[in-house]
Amino acid sequence: MGSIIGDSPIIIPTHCKAGVVVNEGPDFHVEVQMVPVPEPGPDDVLIKLNYTGLCSSDIHMMQGDLGVPPMSTFGVRSPGHEGAGVVVKVGANVTTFKVGDRAGIKPIMDTCGSCGHCWDDKETYCKKATHTGLMVAGTYQQYLVSPARYASPIPDGVSDEVAAPVMCSASTIYRSLIESNLRAGAWVVFPGGGGGVGIQGVQLARAMGMRPIVVDTGDSKRRLSMEMGAEAFVDFKEVADPTKAIIEIADGVGAHGVFVTAPAAYKTAVSFTGDRIGSVVMCIGLPPIGSMILGDDPCAFVFKNLTIKGTLVGSRRDVAMTLDFARRGMLKHVSEVYPVNRMPEAVEKLRKGQVAGRIVVNFNWEE
Repeated sequence: MGSIIGDSPIIIPTHCKAGVVVNEGPDFHVEVQMVPVPEPGPDDVLIKLNYTGLCSSDIHMMQGDLGVPPMSTFGVRSPGHEGAGVVVKVGANVTTFKVGDRAGIKPIMDTCGSCGHCWDDKETYCKKATHTGLMVAGTYQQYLVSPARYASPIPDGVSDEVAAPVMCSASTIYRSLIESNLRAGAWVVFPGGGGGVGIQGVQLARAMGMRPIVVDTGDSKRRLSMEMGAEAFVDFKEVADPTKAIIEIADGVGAHGVFVTAPAAYKTAVSFTGDRIGSVVMCIGLPPIGSMILGDDPCAFVFKNLTIKGTLVGSRRDVAMTLDFARRGMLKHVSEVYPVNRMPEAVEKLRKGQVAGRIVVNFNWEE
């Protein structure tokens, strides 16, 4: 893993900057405030984050519309789960990290480590998992404590700006690509593929030999999608029948796989598979709970060997594998960078769906 060790001693402040949710619920907003810097326990590391990614799940957490207890239930005021930075203090029992090592924080802060899910690479489904930005302070806060066993080492050759979104969005779509069991040469559709999760999926799918098609709208997302490896871009506002267009691109048959990162696309996701036998629709994006139903006539599942499957976030192994794609230049920077004092503005931009690629916030930059 990479290290950053200077000649000067590391000075840890008593307080740090954090994006704090105010008026939790449908009318929330974010303010940048000073909050206490936490103290690591004997098995923990204290990480000073240089960057945090902003994820649509953060909006759900602040709005409280996923059917889980709100952040305030746990006394949490800062969401976020995509952090990259440097270890500035280690607990007495920690041997896997030292001060100066680079490390990342993920959507899961810790798990029990002893259940069947944890033993079977399904750790993100652990019933005792601690969810970052919900149950404990998230990466909108610059200094965070993480159990050393669950922090992710960041390798040399991957900047923090790139590594932060890998902690969630890139490793999440990587996990979905792996669980789809699709092979090289498969046509894969990314509805909303111009967004943060989708555009990283386009790059990873291309690196795995698949043939990505992006469904989105706008010139900026078209350019980004094609630059990042999409074979085709279908603008749903310009094309009269996007489903027909996709089927024609995909050999006149239909997609082998559809990776739904934009919840609004669940309504048409199955149609993109056309007459393809053995196709799979992967559910990734989270709509507000109870707002949408996905399915089809059972005969379609039988006669088309159709699969609909959901995946959650990436495991520690998934994060390590995705970081390696980035290290090898197969997963590139697709982020718009905001200074920390403009974090509230960045959150609002994400909330309104105005982001091409990903937004990251630089804690070391103010305007």
